[in-house]
Amino acid sequence: MLTKKEQRLRRARQTRIRIAQQGIARLSVNRTNLHIYATVVSGDGTQVLASASTAEAEVRSALGGSGKGGNATAAQVIGKRIAEKAKAAGVEKVAFDRAGFAYHGRVKALADAAREAGLQF
Repeated sequence: MLTKKEQRLRRARQTRIRIAQQGIARLSVNRTNLHIYATVVSGDGTQVLASASTAEAEVRSALGGSGKGGNATAAQVIGKRIAEKAKAAGVEKVAFDRAGFAYHGRVKALADAAREAGLQF
């Protein structure tokens, strides 16, 4: 029987295979209990074009002294930030890679915020 993490990674692998066939940049999301991370990876998967996370010092100060990165509000901040950084790197269109996480809560908040900030996927 697979563990919870192995099940998530198995789902993520299937998604990444489909995205790799498209050959466009992907917006990859990872979440932990304390933080949420977003990365834009090039279409061939060789380089990181932009990244943002709640672990960054300026984001933590913007979220307040508590630095709570494990909530939907923090995910919205990261979604907006990653969209701005991706556009600055010349990326307009991405494939959304939720890395096996359910499209719900923080992952959905990040995706919606990135769409509102002008990223297409």
